[in-house]
Amino acid sequence: MNTFFEYNWQVRDEWFNWCNQLTTAELLKNRIGGVENILYTLFHIIDVEYSWIRGIEDKEDVIFDFENYKTLEKIRALSNSLRPEIVEFLKTNSEEKSDQLVKVPWDENEYTKYEILHHLIAHEIHHIGQLSVWARDIELTPVSANFIGRDLKPMQSYLKD
Repeated sequence: MNTFFEYNWQVRDEWFNWCNQLTTAELLKNRIGGVENILYTLFHIIDVEYSWIRGIEDKEDVIFDFENYKTLEKIRALSNSLRPEIVEFLKTNSEEKSDQLVKVPWDENEYTKYEILHHLIAHEIHHIGQLSVWARDIELTPVSANFIGRDLKPMQSYLKD
């Protein structure tokens, strides 16, 4: 499962680089479908991932206000600042007690750790697909979503970046 987190992070980082060709106004332009705009979509992916991981760990949710992250640099910095905590969790806890039930304050249902981790992987892939559609809408080539052919970093290398 960790390999899919690594895949998502690599693709996310490539989207950050892809976004450098756009103005902030273009990144914030509301679009059809998805969650409003390119920057908010990236923010949403990061926020959801971090909240659910903290939920699994029975830690208090940290609320990030998008108003404080309305530039590509700030969203990239947020992603980079949260990743080490997620890496530590994945290195030490992702496979253990996968049937453990988790209850979070923003959802009335309980889910297994296994379900949540798989949801996080699918959630990011889903939104990356939306970014790809928007890229084509503005006549730009999207980041490749191919899993095959990627040189995925070992999980430990994310702690050094």
